[in-house]
Amino acid sequence: MNTQRAIRELRAMLKEAGLSGSFLVRDLATGDELGITPDVELPIASLVKVPLAVAVLQRVQDGRLDGAAMIDVPPGRNTSPAQVGLSRFRHPARIAVEDLLYLSTALSDNTASDALFGLVPPADVNRTLVNAGITGITIRHLMRELIQTPVQRFEPRDVHLAQSLAIGSRTAGHGHPLSQLDVTRTNSGTARACVDLLQALWVPVHVPAEVAAQVRSLMGANVVRHRLAPDFSSDATRWSSKTGTLLNLRHEIGVVEHDDGSRYAIAALTESTVPAATQPTAEAVMAHVARSLHDRLRAR
Repeated sequence: MNTQRAIRELRAMLKEAGLSGSFLVRDLATGDELGITPDVELPIASLVKVPLAVAVLQRVQDGRLDGAAMIDVPPGRNTSPAQVGLSRFRHPARIAVEDLLYLSTALSDNTASDALFGLVPPADVNRTLVNAGITGITIRHLMRELIQTPVQRFEPRDVHLAQSLAIGSRTAGHGHPLSQLDVTRTNSGTARACVDLLQALWVPVHVPAEVAAQVRSLMGANVVRHRLAPDFSSDATRWSSKTGTLLNLRHEIGVVEHDDGSRYAIAALTESTVPAATQPTAEAVMAHVARSLHDRLRAR
C-alpha cells in the first residue's frame, strides 16, 4: 500500500472513532518524518509541563534556582477525580523544587506545576523555548486556568453537557468561546513544534545536555500509561512521554527508543466529537494511528 492511501485509511479510522487528529513521527537519526496535518495549532493542555520542566531545570543548572529549596504550597482545593497529587491535598505542604518537577511532569500535578510557574512565569518559559530554537509553542497562563471550565459547574452525570459545548462551539480558525480552547488565548502548539521539542531533548544542541537528560528521566517516569504506551512499550523498547487532556482534547507526545538504537519522536494531538469524558476506543485508535505511522516510517 502506498503512503498516501495509508494516510487516507488512518484518517478514516480517526473519523470513525469521532476524532480529528494532528500526528507527526520523526526519525531522530535521519530527520525523516511522516504525519497527518502536523501543523494544525491546538490547545496543548498539560503538554506545557515539558517546556516548564526545561525552563526550571536550566535555572537550577545555572544557579538561578536551588533544586533543594523548599516551597510552601497551599492545598489544591480541588477534589475532582481527574486531579492528582498536591491538587487533592487538603493541607499546606513544603516540597523541594526538584520534587515539584517530578510531581508536575510524571504525575501531571497541576498544583505542583503552578508552584513552578511561580518561580518561572510563562513569559520566561517562552523565552527558554525561543533560546532553544523551538517555535510553534506558546505559553500564556497557569494550569489553574485550565480547570475553570464548565465541567466544574455540572454534576458528574451531566459532564457530557460541557463536552458538547466544547465540541460544538469551535470556529474554523480554532477560536472558541471557552478561553481554554481558543488558540489565541490559551497555551497552544502544533504536533511539529512538540516533535521539535522532543528532538531538542533527545538530541540536545541548544538545551544543556544535563537538563535534557533530567527531562528525559522525568518523562520516562510518566505514570499515565493508558494512551500511546500500550502500543510503544515492550521489553525491547523504552517509551518516555507526557499526556495532555482537556474536555474533548486528548494528546500525547513521547519518544520510543528501540534496542537497536533507533529513536522516534511522536506527537499525537486529537479532538473528539463524542461528548464523553471516558473514551477507551478513542485512546486505542490514537495509539494505533501513531504506531502505524511509526511502523511505516521505520520500514522505509
